[in-house]
Amino acid sequence: MTLAALVTTLPIALVVFLILWRGLATITPEFLFTFPSDGLRAGGIFPAILGTIYLTFLMTLVVAPLGIAAGIYLAHYAPDNLLTRSIRVAILNLAGIPSVVYGLFGLAFFVIFFRMGTSILAGALTLAIMTLPVVITTTEEALRSVPNSFHVVSVSLGGTDWQSVRRILLPQGLPGILTGVILGVERAAGETAPILFTAAAVYLPRLPTTPLDPTMALPYHLYVVSTQIPGMPAEVQYGTAAVLLVLVLLMNVIATIIRSRARARRHW
Repeated sequence: MTLAALVTTLPIALVVFLILWRGLATITPEFLFTFPSDGLRAGGIFPAILGTIYLTFLMTLVVAPLGIAAGIYLAHYAPDNLLTRSIRVAILNLAGIPSVVYGLFGLAFFVIFFRMGTSILAGALTLAIMTLPVVITTTEEALRSVPNSFHVVSVSLGGTDWQSVRRILLPQGLPGILTGVILGVERAAGETAPILFTAAAVYLPRLPTTPLDPTMALPYHLYVVSTQIPGMPAEVQYGTAAVLLVLVLLMNVIATIIRSRARARRHW
């Protein structure tokens, strides 16, 4: 088992090391806080960094309450019947759909049908739908893992169902719920296909001012500078990849600290 773990993690560690080794030398204040220039071959990636933060933050605001609420319903309130089992199967199937399909759905539904255009809002809603199955599933499993005796004691002391969920089950299941949210945020931050159809632009001369504006984003910017522009310096490619990697790792570290503190307060 140890050997299997090493075989699995070693290639990932090598990829991370290579990207950071070749990319960190490119990361300067000018690279982080200026606009691209010379056909994206020079300058910085500030609009792409800010666009990724906008998309991820807005997506989290949408997916976290909806996913957690749906997970609470399935874990605590939904009856065990054919409809509920069908919903669970549908959620698991949605989790396996390729991201490009979500991108096409977001294009048809948000961009065209609701006339949001290519915008941050359309991209964030598409990412939210894509990550919703992960958050729902992990929330349901986290709440089901809490010992049933906690709920029994709460009800025996006069607590209502909602009081038991809000004061007992949710705090005790919070580490598992945060794990699902972390997985969703990390996947959304690195996705290219959904925002390619709904939100991302190759270059914008100004920053977005409303959620209905298009935006640059790090995953799409990395795709463009790596495949679409002849003569692109490798330093720009590795620098962009390193910034995206560090951004995702930073979000992971912050969320892991919050999860660890919540786990330390768990009573089982």
